[in-house]
Amino acid sequence: MGFLDKMLEMEEKMKKGQIYEGVVEKVGFPNKGIVWIEDRKVVVKDVLEGQKIRFSISKCRKDKCEGRLLEILEMAEVETQKPFCSHFGVCGGCAFQTISYEEQVKRKEKQVKELLDEVCEDYQFSEIKRSPNPYSYRNKMEFSFGDEYKDGPLALGLHKKGSFYDIVTVKECHIVDGDFNLILKTVLEHMKEREISYYHKMQHRGILRHLLVRKAAKTQEILIDLVTTSREEERDEKDLKGIQEKIEIKGLVKKLCDLSLNGKVVGILHTQNDSLSDAVKNEGTEILYGQDFFFEEILGLQFKITPFSFFQTNSLGAEVLYEIVRDYVGETKEKVIFDLYSGTGTIAQILAPVAKKVVGVEIVEEAVEAAKVNAEKNGLKNCVFIAGDVLKVIGEIEEKPDFIILDPPREGIHPKALEKIAAQFKVPKMIYISCKPTSLVRDLEKLQEYGYTVERGCCVDMFPYTPHVETVVLIQRKDT
Repeated sequence: MGFLDKMLEMEEKMKKGQIYEGVVEKVGFPNKGIVWIEDRKVVVKDVLEGQKIRFSISKCRKDKCEGRLLEILEMAEVETQKPFCSHFGVCGGCAFQTISYEEQVKRKEKQVKELLDEVCEDYQFSEIKRSPNPYSYRNKMEFSFGDEYKDGPLALGLHKKGSFYDIVTVKECHIVDGDFNLILKTVLEHMKEREISYYHKMQHRGILRHLLVRKAAKTQEILIDLVTTSREEERDEKDLKGIQEKIEIKGLVKKLCDLSLNGKVVGILHTQNDSLSDAVKNEGTEILYGQDFFFEEILGLQFKITPFSFFQTNSLGAEVLYEIVRDYVGETKEKVIFDLYSGTGTIAQILAPVAKKVVGVEIVEEAVEAAKVNAEKNGLKNCVFIAGDVLKVIGEIEEKPDFIILDPPREGIHPKALEKIAAQFKVPKMIYISCKPTSLVRDLEKLQEYGYTVERGCCVDMFPYTPHVETVVLIQRKDT
């Protein structure tokens, strides 16, 4: 029987819903396990190399199939510790609680290097940098309201593993500060007492949507934002005040202000969001107490952070990351640096004291305004921040850069923007920072077509106990 005949036979045998058992032979970034069933490759997520698993076929094509994990039959050799969180296995958050932190960083370094090796030659890859604290490191959490099962009691927390609807109340999450857990518990109990409904995604009715909590690692300042719809189920017109009365918002604010926290609550907000998507979207925010921002310190500089502006979720890890960026940039005297996708301007301001000028471009206007305030607060006169899409804005900037920093969203850089950056400026060197190595590798392939090559690379573990990792690469033009 020829190879094609075997494949056709296997395709007929392996169908959606069928259940198989197998051993995970390899795991690709971030958590895609490879299991071979005879001559068919099946990709199963949320597994570890060496585990024996039971899975069901969820999708099947000629070249490969996808499976859904049902049960771990045998643990892998690297699983040497017990999970420390009561929500492990149910919550869709941390995936690496059964393996040591030492093993986690080794796996991430290996996965990223394998991806880079596919497209890069003759480059220097440094040992992965660890997070200064592998626990309680997140400075931001977006908790969702819902129920743990259909028509169950109100829940507030994270999505259940593999579910779009079910929510797990994470009362003792270990990757956030203990203050987060106490705030979550207080808000949930308050809403349960008043029998406030959560927003049903399919029926588009209900009130409670999200609870956003942010806390600075250095200043210990806390910002809390309750996100709801602006109308009740039986009403068509917007009535945010009516919803606040029903929630008894003043009572909730008092409870939060009276909590015995390690940090200090500097602002409590109420945001309305009537969009159909499940994302936290700002359609109007009211300050209920204090202010709508807080301050964080990074490498001796202060940064004003607003509710929806981007900031690295691991503040202490960000210091490690930015130290690497400063090292990669090298001599900056009399250089004009472009910081594209600049967020609240952290990288721009860290480089500004030793550069001629830094120009930051960011599409989120709220983040740009915060960046301007930050630069003024830090006494930096050579920073300029522009609000707009990188693709549209860079052609209008009068200055020509000597160096470019790229720190795009997870999905990477738009192909047209990437071409414009490489072809228009032709800078000798660039730094690309990415929280999704697969997007980075795709963009590096294009950059090589435009005459660039990777000189150095490194990982920073900004997300301990999860499969994710931050990657930094130094790119150089071949003709320089």
